Amino acid sequence: MSLDHTLAALADPTRRAILQRLSGGETRVTDVAARFPISLNSVSKHIRVLERAGLVRRRVAGREHLLTLDQRPLDEVAAWVEQTRAFWSKRLDALEALLVAEDDHDHKEQP
Repeated sequence: MSLDHTLAALADPTRRAILQRLSGGETRVTDVAARFPISLNSVSKHIRVLERAGLVRRRVAGREHLLTLDQRPLDEVAAWVEQTRAFWSKRLDALEALLVAEDDHDHKEQP
């Protein structure tokens, strides 16, 4: 799945709350919707966004629609965040070392 779709899906607090609810295991759509002060139709729209992002899978059993969390897109986001953090940490450490060296050099030149 696309990192952009995952991040866009995670940008909404209702969708994050749905994912939190699904982290406990497979749950009926109606049980998910019952926890929110919005219509079932609105919750269904949020669920579709999560499905398109690959964060949620739906299983139909008779009349029941059951949802499960798919952790893989979240793992991809976590890996991207860690790579980005490592990149910037390295760059900022190098900048700090350069500034410290420059400061030390300036202090040595002063009488």
